[in-house]
Amino acid sequence: MEVKVLNISGKETGAKVQLPESVFGITPVDHAIYLDVKQYLANQRQGTHKSKQRNEIAGSTRKLYKQKGTGGARAGSIKSPLFNGGGRVFGPQPRDYSFKLNKKLKQLARRSALTYKAQDNNIVVLEDFAFDSIKTKNYLDLVSALNIAGEKTLLVLPSQNNNIYLSSRNIQKAKVITADQLNTYDVLNCGKLLFTADSLKTIEEAFAK
Repeated sequence: MEVKVLNISGKETGAKVQLPESVFGITPVDHAIYLDVKQYLANQRQGTHKSKQRNEIAGSTRKLYKQKGTGGARAGSIKSPLFNGGGRVFGPQPRDYSFKLNKKLKQLARRSALTYKAQDNNIVVLEDFAFDSIKTKNYLDLVSALNIAGEKTLLVLPSQNNNIYLSSRNIQKAKVITADQLNTYDVLNCGKLLFTADSLKTIEEAFAK
């Protein structure tokens, strides 16, 4: 698939790049995408949820009333889960939600996600650029020039660029990452996927390994 290279003014530069079939033209595997997205979201969870069991509740262990003759159910402690303020039965405990996926499966998932973006013509290739200063207006001008101001955008850079990253950070629907941070969730979660010429080469080399 051939894509025209644009400049930050949204105009064609005359150059074209060929998106490699091995990355952007495979047969997508939806189950691989599902597993990779599931792992990504699981890794975002802190897992610090906690409720107190009856042995952790502060309270008296005195027997509330005599065992027999009251006409009510027997009760041995105010900390019982049956009472208001008592411990919780089988409540959440701190845990690690992360799980392992094979490297080849994760690469398959990312290639599948990139293929879907290419099929929907949602990939834009820009010539390499940089901002002179940190200004939100710089990034707003960029997406406006590309006619994608109202869409979720993911810009992939070859390496960290603070001027571009910090210029985009205050825009709700914009996200900037480096090529080595590319993941299935972010690819699918954006409307338009923006690559610079160098970041595209970096991704091709990474998936060629």
